[in-house]
Amino acid sequence: METQVFDKDTVAEAAALIRAGEVVAFPTETVYGLGADATDPKAALKVYAAKHRPADNPLIVTVASPEMVAQYAVITPEAAKLMAAFWPGPLTIILNILPNALSMVVTGGLQTAAFRMPQNALTREMITLAGRPIVGPSANLSGKPSGTRVAHVLHDFDGAIAGILDDGPTAVGVESTVIDMTVTPPAILRPGEVTPALLAPVIGEVATDRHKVGAKETPKAPGMKYKHYAPSAQVVVLDHPADLSDALAWAKAQGVPFGVMATDELLTKVPAAVASYSLGADVQSATHNLFAGLRWFDLHPTIKLILAEAFAPEGLGAAYMNRLLKSAGNTHFQRDGN
Repeated sequence: METQVFDKDTVAEAAALIRAGEVVAFPTETVYGLGADATDPKAALKVYAAKHRPADNPLIVTVASPEMVAQYAVITPEAAKLMAAFWPGPLTIILNILPNALSMVVTGGLQTAAFRMPQNALTREMITLAGRPIVGPSANLSGKPSGTRVAHVLHDFDGAIAGILDDGPTAVGVESTVIDMTVTPPAILRPGEVTPALLAPVIGEVATDRHKVGAKETPKAPGMKYKHYAPSAQVVVLDHPADLSDALAWAKAQGVPFGVMATDELLTKVPAAVASYSLGADVQSATHNLFAGLRWFDLHPTIKLILAEAFAPEGLGAAYMNRLLKSAGNTHFQRDGN
């Protein structure tokens, strides 16, 4: 299969492929997604197959409008408030679905589904032209770092999917916040750019401790159960910048090529001979660059170990640390060794 690349002048061709049951990657403000007709179970199964994704990991349903959601789910008054306040944008809302409205292939066997209306106007145009919602998991092989530019998507899926809608690099860099509106109080299942502090004025306090599920449970949202965002090299989280010299000595003693992913300030203390990737100046730029950095190290397969700088898990830092810890399998550098 030849993977075609579409743009604003050929978006109708991308929409035609969606209608034909094919898989087309698409841009959002967060990461690129892997799209297929959400009303066609065979099309959704192609996404699972392309990603090598477990069947109990539900697919986010990406829409062009709240009215499209109403065809498939129950929009509560509180959910309507969230849509008015944050859509289009990086917020995914879990709702109870209408009877037989969506295939269990899409929902992972649940009677709930996660809906998202992205900021990207080109993607919304493709959905509108297709005339149906699309499934929209991140465009990466299951367990690998999410794609934030077309080159990342081609790396994972060239020849495996029908097309890619190109609208340049994404802006946010990590996936949307996921909030479950089918429980009381509403619960954040995946942190993102829309933080609890932003949600509280709209719907009140939300639970923030529901990010994981048990081995036998079906997750309501992606990223809750399986190892995610992991490059080929082992990521080790550097919690304290003051530990950098000790961490560098420890990494060197492992006897394998290693690299460092950190802010510009910390990288000034890293020897020039050590492979490094800049996360920029602060947590905002670090969040934007995280997946691109993990993928950069994947393009350097001789590197077997990555020291990655941590941030305080507050505000946007909660989203950054959620992804970083998953990519590391919760492995931290400790002064007495890992």
